[in-house]
Amino acid sequence: MDADVLVVGGGLAGLVAADELLRAGRRVTIVEQESAANLGGQAWWSFGGIFLVDTPQQRRFGIRDSFDLAWQDWRGSAAWDRLEGEHPEDLHAQRWGRAFVEFAAGDARPWLEARGVRFTPIVGWAERGSGSAGGHGNSVPRFHVPWGTGTGVSEPFADRIRAAASDGRLALRFRHRVDGLVREGGAVTGVHGTVLAPDDAPRGAPTNRTVLDEFALTARAVVIATGGIGADHDQVRRLWPTRLGTPPARMLTGVPASVDGRMLDIAERAGVRLVNRDRMWHYTEGIENHSPVWPGHGIRILPGPSSLWFDALGRRLPFPATPGHDTLGTLRVLRTTPELQPYDHSWFVTTQRVLEKEFALSGSEQNPDLTGGSRREVLRTRLGRGAPPALETFLRRGSDFVVAWTLHELVAGMNALVGEPLLDAAAIERQMRERDAELANPYTKDLQVMSIRNGRRALSDRLLRVAKPHRVLDPAAGPLVAVRLRVITRKTLGGIQTDLDGRALDADGRPVPGLFAAGEAAGFGGGGAHGYNALEGTFLGGCLFTGRVVGRALARDL
Repeated sequence: MDADVLVVGGGLAGLVAADELLRAGRRVTIVEQESAANLGGQAWWSFGGIFLVDTPQQRRFGIRDSFDLAWQDWRGSAAWDRLEGEHPEDLHAQRWGRAFVEFAAGDARPWLEARGVRFTPIVGWAERGSGSAGGHGNSVPRFHVPWGTGTGVSEPFADRIRAAASDGRLALRFRHRVDGLVREGGAVTGVHGTVLAPDDAPRGAPTNRTVLDEFALTARAVVIATGGIGADHDQVRRLWPTRLGTPPARMLTGVPASVDGRMLDIAERAGVRLVNRDRMWHYTEGIENHSPVWPGHGIRILPGPSSLWFDALGRRLPFPATPGHDTLGTLRVLRTTPELQPYDHSWFVTTQRVLEKEFALSGSEQNPDLTGGSRREVLRTRLGRGAPPALETFLRRGSDFVVAWTLHELVAGMNALVGEPLLDAAAIERQMRERDAELANPYTKDLQVMSIRNGRRALSDRLLRVAKPHRVLDPAAGPLVAVRLRVITRKTLGGIQTDLDGRALDADGRPVPGLFAAGEAAGFGGGGAHGYNALEGTFLGGCLFTGRVVGRALARDL
């Protein structure tokens, strides 16, 4: 036997599971089809935010949070509705959802800090919601940003795995692609696959698929932690739900090419039950990376609430399809409206003043101040004048930005960018003036303006994320900026159905002996812990939590 446990996948969930097993003295082998440069997976590339509840960071900003409020938000956002029948798809998902919120409101922060994760004072307000207390959205800011962004979460675990490999407590099998599970007497006892040729491509870049040899490894248990399907647009389109209309003709890709869902198909062929595969999380604020690492590489704008959002025909989107509020609700509007289905883009139109205050870019590489851990740089770039340098680079080099001092020049540039005169400057000006008129009083009937003022009441938002309300057509706030936005693929919300120990289940709801799943491959727990929506900060959080649960369950039972 090669190990006590084989962990398939070297992303965050796999690293956490392996770390828990190592702490318990178990022998672990990590099997990863990519090279050593990619240890840490998607988490390394992320902004790194973590959903936490009732923390010192929140309390410093006067934010009153609690488990009960967070669970109300999670339950309203998830909207689990597949709870009937002999083996309900949402049965374990709902249990995992509650367990995660308990984790986020309990020992998540001290546990992470004990493992080397350090948090900035920043608490962001992501997914502000659909406008109802019991519906989708965060009632309060909960998005805790770590020093190091995604690297600040993944690297503390990756460093311990590298150390364990160097002293012989763990084996790292890079460029080993799993092609199947080994089963004996109904139990999973190992994996088999192909050894791929070495590849020195930089982190995230596509690698070769040249086969050099075959391999087989045995263990007492196998953990699948290989992520979702975000890089395989064919799979995304095949599983795209009718409730979200039609998929765009062109999408950007928010994850490396290796995130192809291949291991999910292998597990299903071995008798593992996959559930809720029509639930997915794609952002609507994607822009092309001016320096792509992987094919179709997109970057997401993490917006504050002030930019005006127009569809491809120049009509302002209805609330809650406003920046930072309801990701899938906005996607639904853009993809189910018949006259918009031929188009794959929408527009932010904003001012330089809003852009400098409210635009953040997803990704560790787009936030060198936070990623590098420089408090001085964070103060300079986040509270000083001007846009952060990475954003300024996109303004100069990004293919999706139009900057102009007059609205007519801006609209002409927008039409030129898409190669079709879809936008009418007079119609856009009318909508802008209607919105600007709502700023004359401290009260308004415009729901987006209400949200801006609500955000300004939160100290964290007023300092870091929400610009002082002003007229879009005020020259003093200029120049005007338009940003072409596309859908960017990202997360799989369904996956391998697991029980509360992370054991993979078969079609009859019974655990498959010896097989576990964690992270995105498990729908972040139970095959759908998020339900239909996510509250942000819950993806890395879900990898951490499921990896911890699986690692501890195996350490206890082996």
